[in-house]
Amino acid sequence: MFTSQGPTLRELAVQALSSIEDGYDLLAPKFDHTPFRTPDRILDAVADTLEGLGPFDAGLDVCCGTGAGVETLLPLCGERVTGVDFSAGMLTEARAAVAPRDGGPVVEWVRADARALPFAEVFDLAVSFGAFGHFLPAERARLFAEVCGALRPGGVFAFPIGAPPPPTSPLYWALLGFDGMMRVRNRLWRPPFVMYYRTFPLGGVREDLLRAGFTMRLHALEEFGRRADGSPRWCMVEARKA
Repeated sequence: MFTSQGPTLRELAVQALSSIEDGYDLLAPKFDHTPFRTPDRILDAVADTLEGLGPFDAGLDVCCGTGAGVETLLPLCGERVTGVDFSAGMLTEARAAVAPRDGGPVVEWVRADARALPFAEVFDLAVSFGAFGHFLPAERARLFAEVCGALRPGGVFAFPIGAPPPPTSPLYWALLGFDGMMRVRNRLWRPPFVMYYRTFPLGGVREDLLRAGFTMRLHALEEFGRRADGSPRWCMVEARKA
């Protein structure tokens, strides 16, 4: 499905009926051949924006998956870059895909739950790409607090966020339908598989970031254009630890 190298419909069904951890262990070898991987355009746009906010010594990719975000951090960080994920399968793929650069930062991989990060004020920069749908809104404040605790004072937590599609858009109804199916699935089947597309509104995100100890500003990613009302289609959130 998606490409000849991607998972089949049957494989996706098996993954969707597993736990999040088991599902991603199964998906890991073919993950980069699905639309679930953050596109390079978004990774590059965030990296270009972060370049003006550095320099950074140590970087952390939260829920690093197969390592695309870690690869993005390598030119931005001087000493080390750490990828953390709770899927052993994803970390196996990441280790094979991301090669440390000669003279570049040390690359480390840590298996851990993002809601209980094993770090205390050791990073200057943290990023996350495409992972927030795996956390329920009630878990968001805890997640942000964990990231804040892993950053040094003045450290930056950055991630892209897209404008919600209007109700007149087919995408709006597709995402609404997907989230509805996932809610039905999780009522009827155990273990739950948390993956929603409409649970990360900017207003709620802002409140939880402030509550966790961050200040926040938005950077428009102009390469993705603007909507009819003039607002950017994509932004990078810069959450800075006080």
